[in-house]
Amino acid sequence: MRYHVAGQSHRGAVRESNQDVVDWRIAPSGDHALLVVADGMGGHQGGEVASRLAVDAVMESLGSDIAEASPDISDKAIRDKLERAFKLANERVVSRRADDPRLEKMGTTLVVAWVSGNQAHIAHIGDSRCYSLSGNQALCLTRDDTVVQNMLEDGSITAADVPNVPFRNVLTRAVGAVEQADPSYRRETLEERDVLLLCSDGLTDSVPEFRWPEILEESDGMERTVQALIDAGLANEAGDNVSVVLLTLEY
Repeated sequence: MRYHVAGQSHRGAVRESNQDVVDWRIAPSGDHALLVVADGMGGHQGGEVASRLAVDAVMESLGSDIAEASPDISDKAIRDKLERAFKLANERVVSRRADDPRLEKMGTTLVVAWVSGNQAHIAHIGDSRCYSLSGNQALCLTRDDTVVQNMLEDGSITAADVPNVPFRNVLTRAVGAVEQADPSYRRETLEERDVLLLCSDGLTDSVPEFRWPEILEESDGMERTVQALIDAGLANEAGDNVSVVLLTLEY
């Protein structure tokens, strides 16, 4: 089995700075891969600091685990390690907020995927998402931690109302803004040629999901696919930073 991973982050068509951070790592053995996307909040400086702290904490916490993990590591062990990484990320952001009053409102979304064999273990807080792209379908594997998502689920609004909700991007949970950073978790089985896609809301807000498989089909190679997705967001005048990390596997 081989993993192919590519990723990129762009400030978008409107923003003057980039508060998103992406990172990834493939184990030397080729048995495991780690993908990370964070989207900071709290103003120009705060967002950049929060997302960088969170991603660095995840890579510090899980980097050696990915490199040294055995092929038969249990699902529980992976989930425990993901939860430990989120705890460390939260502690780092909270600590930095306490040290600098200028950063008192900062926090960040965080979505992490640990792929072991053909199993994707996904943990997240916030509204950065993880998708599985298979054939002509894009299946969202995460649930947004937002006020709008709560309203959709309780029937207060319909999907058609979402673009008109002024506070649609307000988060109910963010790393650094909660006491206990307990991430949502999901395990998903990937088939050969399936694509795992992690992204910030700059992509989901600017490029409709139904277009993603088309872009994937039209692009040659992972790097070009990532660039094509970002270019599509820029063409649609993406109002936020646009970040994408892709993984595909071959048997």
